[in-house]
Amino acid sequence: MAAPHELTALEQWQALQRGEISPTELTEHYLGRIEAQDSGLGAFVSVTADAARKRARFVEQLMPRSMPLWGLPFADKDLQSRAGVPARFGSRLMQDYVPAESDDLVLALDAAGGVSLGKTSTPEFGLPSYTETLAGPPARNPWDRSRGAGGSSGGAAVAVAARLLPFAPGSDGGGSVRIPAAACGLVGLKPSRGRVPSSSGINALGGLSVAGPLARTVADAALLLDAMIAPRGGHPQHLYSLRPPGDDAPLLAAAVRGEGRFQLGVMTTSAWDDAYPIEIAPEALAALMVAVDGFASMGHGLEETALEPDDSYVPAFRTIWQAGAAGIPADTPEQEKLLEPLTRWLMNRGRELSARDLAQALAALSAYERSFIRQLSRFDAVLTPALALTPRPLGWYDAVDGERNFAQQVQYTPFTSMVNVSGLPAIVLPVTETGAGLPMGVQLIGRPGGEATLLALGAQLERRLQWQHRTPPEAGGPGLPCPR
Repeated sequence: MAAPHELTALEQWQALQRGEISPTELTEHYLGRIEAQDSGLGAFVSVTADAARKRARFVEQLMPRSMPLWGLPFADKDLQSRAGVPARFGSRLMQDYVPAESDDLVLALDAAGGVSLGKTSTPEFGLPSYTETLAGPPARNPWDRSRGAGGSSGGAAVAVAARLLPFAPGSDGGGSVRIPAAACGLVGLKPSRGRVPSSSGINALGGLSVAGPLARTVADAALLLDAMIAPRGGHPQHLYSLRPPGDDAPLLAAAVRGEGRFQLGVMTTSAWDDAYPIEIAPEALAALMVAVDGFASMGHGLEETALEPDDSYVPAFRTIWQAGAAGIPADTPEQEKLLEPLTRWLMNRGRELSARDLAQALAALSAYERSFIRQLSRFDAVLTPALALTPRPLGWYDAVDGERNFAQQVQYTPFTSMVNVSGLPAIVLPVTETGAGLPMGVQLIGRPGGEATLLALGAQLERRLQWQHRTPPEAGGPGLPCPR
C-alpha cells in the first residue's frame, strides 16, 4: 500500500476529509521524513516540529474540515516572516532576526487550514536564480545531488520533489518559482500580477514579485493557489486583489477537468537575445518538442512565433534588479562584510543609481509590458523552454564577479523574467528527462488572468505524459502505511 507521501496533495486532502488520516498523523509522517532525509539535501533552514504538532492539533480540533488546506503540511520560504520563527533571508546578516509579526501570505495559508513545518532555504535575499549561500548548505537537486535546485525557491522545490512536503509556496520575481520547479521536475505556477491578494506584486518594485505554488501535479498546484487567493472561501477582500470579470470558480476545477482546445504559440526567443549569447541546449529543445508533439496530438493549434528585438529591456531590468538590492540593511562596513560578493555588488550598484535612472527603467519596463502582451495576444498561451540549459552543477556560478554571474543566470534562464515584467501568468511543466536522468521542462505563458487556461493545458499534458509517477532517487526513506 502507498504511504501518504506517495499520494498527491489532493489525494492527501481527500484522505483527511474522509477521516482516513488525521492532521496530527500526517504532520508526524512528514516530520519523520524530514528528519531522515533532509540532512544532505538542504531543503530546510529550520524545522519547527513542536509548533507544527501544536498547530496540527489546533486544526484537527478547532478548524472546519471544509477549509481548502485543512491539515495539509507546507513550509514557509525563508523570505516570508512568521511571528516568533527566525527569518534569515538566506543571509549571515540576518542570522539573529526573529520577526514579531507574520506576513500576509503566512496568515493566508494559516487561515486556509495549513500546517507549517518550518522554513525552506533560499539564496541571499532571494536575489539569485540558484540556492547556494554562505549562510548554510546548498539546496541539492533530488535527482542528482551534484546539481543545484535552482532558485530562489530552491529549498521549497527540493522539499516537494523529495516528498518532504505535499507542496510548497514560493515567490517569483524573475523566475524564482518556475526555475527551481523546472530544475527539480515539478509543476511551478507564477500567477498574474494582482491575482494573489497577500503577495500580488502590485506593491513591489516594478511589479515583479508574486507568490505561487510548487507541486508534483497540476491539480496540486491549483489546490494551493486557490488557498492563496481566497483562504476562507469566496472572493478575497483585499486592495491588491484582481480577478477576470465573472471568474469566481476555483482554479482546481480547471485543473481537474483539463478541458478545451487552444491556439498556442511556440517561441524560442527571449528578451535577452541581443545582449547575451543565449544558446538553447539540445535537451531543452527536446523537451520543447515533447510538449509540441503532445499538444498537437490533442488537437491544439500551434504556430511558431518570435519576439521583436527591443534593446530597452536589458538595461532597464538590470537597473531594477540592482535597485531592489539597495535597501538591504547593511549600513556599516562590518555588516557589509557579512554579505556575499554578488549581493554586495548588487547593493552597491543599486545605491549608485539616481532617481532619474530608476524612473527611466520603470518607464521602459512598462512600455515593454505593453509590447510583450501585444505581441502574444493572438495566442491563448505561448510555449517556451523552461530553462535554456540542464540543471547546473553546484559551484557553476561565479561567486566573485557580479557581471559574469549575472550573465550566467541570464544564459541559464532567459525565458522567465520577461513574464514578471509583463505581469502575465506562466506555468512550468516537467515533461521529460535527459539521458542522465535530469528533469527538463517547458513553460506556458498565459494571457492576463489566464491561469485557468494554463491549468487546463497542463492537466491535458500531464494525463498524456504521467510525470506525477516519476520519482527522484532522493524521494526514498521512511513511510507510513496508506491512510486507513
